[in-house]
Amino acid sequence: MTDEDYMREALHEAQAASLRGEVPVGAIIVNAAGDIIARASNAPIGICDPTAHAEVLAMRDAAYTSQNYRLNGLTLYVTLEPCTMCAGAISNARISRVVYGASDMKGGAVDNGVKFFEQATCHHRPSVTGGVLGRQSSDLLKAFFKARRK
Repeated sequence: MTDEDYMREALHEAQAASLRGEVPVGAIIVNAAGDIIARASNAPIGICDPTAHAEVLAMRDAAYTSQNYRLNGLTLYVTLEPCTMCAGAISNARISRVVYGASDMKGGAVDNGVKFFEQATCHHRPSVTGGVLGRQSSDLLKAFFKARRK
């Protein structure tokens, strides 16, 4: 499967979040063999947890599945550029690669904002690919917020 194929899976998760009234962000984690070992979508409202971003929930599931808090060799696909909290968790988990869809000029912390992985104090820097199905990810977010404003 390609990055676009995996991102489509993350977009399915984002759409599920939207249907629950959560900000539509989805994430999946893929192992070196290409298997999806975790999937999640935003859920801070539903589970009353401000840390329940899609990335964090997917990493929790992957860590549980692999019985290891270190997620070396895994790729995280997420529909929106990770925020500072998620970038910190990604670094601590030792995720090897991050692929994201839409850039987040306001809250993103990878290629925008604090550029977390470029900081000297960052312990682990994954490789990052941004903009994969970025338009689709962005359109989903824009439609969600447009509907909320009505």
